[in-house]
Amino acid sequence: MHHPAHLQQRRAMLVIGTLLLCAIASLLLSSMTGSIAVPLADMPDALRQLAQGGTGSLAASLIELRAGRALTAFVTGGALALAGVMMQALLRNPLADPYVLGISAGASVGALLALLVMAAAIVVDLAALGGAVAVSMLLYLLARRDLRGGLAAEGGASMLLLTGVILSSACMALVTLMLSIAPEGRLRSMIFWMIGDLAGAPLRLAPWLILGAALWYAMRSARAMNVVALHAEAAATLGIRVGRLRKGLFFISGVLTASAVTSAGSVGFVGLIVPHACRFAFGPDHRVLVPAAVLVGGSFLVLCDTLARTIIAPQQLPVGAITAIIGAPVFLYQLHRLRR
Repeated sequence: MHHPAHLQQRRAMLVIGTLLLCAIASLLLSSMTGSIAVPLADMPDALRQLAQGGTGSLAASLIELRAGRALTAFVTGGALALAGVMMQALLRNPLADPYVLGISAGASVGALLALLVMAAAIVVDLAALGGAVAVSMLLYLLARRDLRGGLAAEGGASMLLLTGVILSSACMALVTLMLSIAPEGRLRSMIFWMIGDLAGAPLRLAPWLILGAALWYAMRSARAMNVVALHAEAAATLGIRVGRLRKGLFFISGVLTASAVTSAGSVGFVGLIVPHACRFAFGPDHRVLVPAAVLVGGSFLVLCDTLARTIIAPQQLPVGAITAIIGAPVFLYQLHRLRR
């Protein structure tokens, strides 16, 4: 007789192992695919050259170019999916996603302002981060009482949601204003940023460190998130510090969103459909859901970005358009299944 807990653990290991292999496969596929394909037979040699620090062959140069972009896509998708899981746990609302609270709209205001005054790329990134942080802080100040409280969970959550939606609308009004006064030459880059685009995104260490730290926090809080999701009213009596958990989830999902939006602009639907799909496929236990969502979110964005660069190559599409085209019908299907 196998112990149920032991079986559960084995199943979790199997799920995460399989998803990890899928993630590696998606990164390899993305490195091979493009207007000039790299045959599978050339991969080992090209990877060996890269490992030795050289890019002698065309294959190695192509893989180096594409792998950087694929890794940026992966870390962005993983961050958005993890932020989505945390938002849904925080608000106890399956429709919550990183963008509902207006954090990404704040980032858009900062980034578009920097693009409008023709600032350097690093300034655009810093402005996006600044905008996201400003909206997060404002949200926190406005909804401080609701984040602390444990008992008025439902009212508090809907209050936070409403505040976020209003802040988001205010930010989008500023965005519309900036787009309407922007000169022709800058409009294209501003619109691409708004939709979400990985074309010029550099591979940086910071998003990986943020994702790693957030994943560590989420895994440590997974059991508490399970209890709050099931028995919000009784969570405090079961020894869970609800206020502290709420604040942690709020801040870390905010930082994740800011980091993702700074890297790739506003890529929609990843934080909404990936947690849903993972919950649907692997169950609601956050100990499995959290790592699964990061791996699925990362792989999903890598595959979407590969599509974005290859559908009408050499012309590139913004990846946000692809995620929305795939995400909207998937989400409608999930909603339909939920109702049934």
